Amino acid sequence: MALKYSRQRELIKDFLMGRRDHPTADMVYSNVRRQNPNISLGTVYRNLTLLADRGEIRRLRLGDGTDHFDGDTSPHYHFICNTCGCVQDLQMDSLDGILDLARQRFKGQITGHMTYFYGICANCLQRRKGEGPEENNYT
Repeated sequence: MALKYSRQRELIKDFLMGRRDHPTADMVYSNVRRQNPNISLGTVYRNLTLLADRGEIRRLRLGDGTDHFDGDTSPHYHFICNTCGCVQDLQMDSLDGILDLARQRFKGQITGHMTYFYGICANCLQRRKGEGPEENNYT
């Protein structure tokens, strides 16, 4: 079904496409509002949900109770820092072989997987070592 054009939806999607920090809905709202002061938080939430449901963006549920959003829908993995909570794309080869292993041990139908890696990001490691923070491109 064709979706009626929405300037607000386009602003939201454009904002996400230019980011690599996987913002929350509140972060999207704060930034998109600079271009469109009349946009409401509810409009941002509805459009993020619609875009995610249509597969035009990814919704990341990281276990922190807040959804994060990713404009990159290509298959890739994410790293979550246990210290500062940043979410970064992790560039690595696909783990699709894990699907075959899971399918061998499951009688239902597995259609995909979501894998998150956890640890301490480079910026937090540097702060721990007392070297001071490196410029953070993810906040």
